[in-house]
Amino acid sequence: MSEQQTLQDILTENTKEGELYNKLDRDRVLCYACGHRCVIPEGRQGVCKIRFNTDGKLMVPSGYVGSLAVDPIEKKPFYHAFPGSLALSFGMLGCDYHCSYCQNWITSQALRDPNALSPPEYVSAQRLVKLAEEHNAPVITSTYNEPLITSEWAVEIMRIGQQHGLIGSYVSNGNGTPEVLDYIRPYVDLFKIDLKGFDDKNYRKLGGKLQHVLDTIKMTYERSFWVEVVTLVVPGFNDSDEELRDCARFVASVSKDIPWHVTAFHSDYKMMDRHSTPVQRVIRAAEIGYEEGLRYVFAGNAPGMVDRYEHTYCPECNTAVIERYGFRVLKNRLVDGHCPKCKHEIPGIWSKREIEKYRSYINTKTE
Repeated sequence: MSEQQTLQDILTENTKEGELYNKLDRDRVLCYACGHRCVIPEGRQGVCKIRFNTDGKLMVPSGYVGSLAVDPIEKKPFYHAFPGSLALSFGMLGCDYHCSYCQNWITSQALRDPNALSPPEYVSAQRLVKLAEEHNAPVITSTYNEPLITSEWAVEIMRIGQQHGLIGSYVSNGNGTPEVLDYIRPYVDLFKIDLKGFDDKNYRKLGGKLQHVLDTIKMTYERSFWVEVVTLVVPGFNDSDEELRDCARFVASVSKDIPWHVTAFHSDYKMMDRHSTPVQRVIRAAEIGYEEGLRYVFAGNAPGMVDRYEHTYCPECNTAVIERYGFRVLKNRLVDGHCPKCKHEIPGIWSKREIEKYRSYINTKTE
């Protein structure tokens, strides 16, 4: 038995019946945890390889992590949510994409690639919440693999976390569905989405569809998640001014207040055939974002080398309200979420007492 088969067997034992599916005829199931909406026959797996049909029931991962860390929230990256705070970050195994430049391939591709060996660590939801409290981390983040496909486990953790005053967040590829977003919304407030470019052919090479991601950006914003969008600028893949402008223009069409992060690529996994993104190209991407009307654009993965694009500025008076170096907050001048100079309100979730206004969607759903 191979190591990969052994890993599959181990993960199969650590499952529970899912909630994000419908039963079909002939013991088939329809999974709607992600945009693939897999119709899965009995005894088979979905595209993600971790959600599978046993006797007409959809079984999903539970009770383990493939990776666990305490990170600055800016590393997720969230720049307009709890600046300077820590986030307990956990991930499981598997993904519904197969990006050739994935920086988390050890966990995300564990069931596709025999070189991606990441044995699971068994842990309870209660223990993860306790770890967040022990490290004074106000945020719990589902990340490292694709969180949408392990949403039942994330909700189990974040439901308990919410009872302890913790905030739930997702770091996602954005291949969502209305059903999964409604399912997680009571427990998840922060949602980071990768917009990997604006070329559907390239998206299909990664295992997804561009329109699904565009729809998810709209749906998360409409549901009052706090949304931040990231585009990894990959030389020769998505780094033309034209494509970056299309990305920025789309984000601005949803809301000019959505922070857009443009980050530098470095060679990883199967994409070792090109150089890292030049700093000037990342700076140019940030300039394009502002040219298209976005109010908050950040250049990442090059601490101290991207001029003003690490910081948050007031769009009214140009005061630097938050200064950063990499993932560190150097100065936070906000006063109750407002510019200290002109009093303009800077959108974001700056403290726990502000969280309720971003849960307005939940209130309207239950009225």
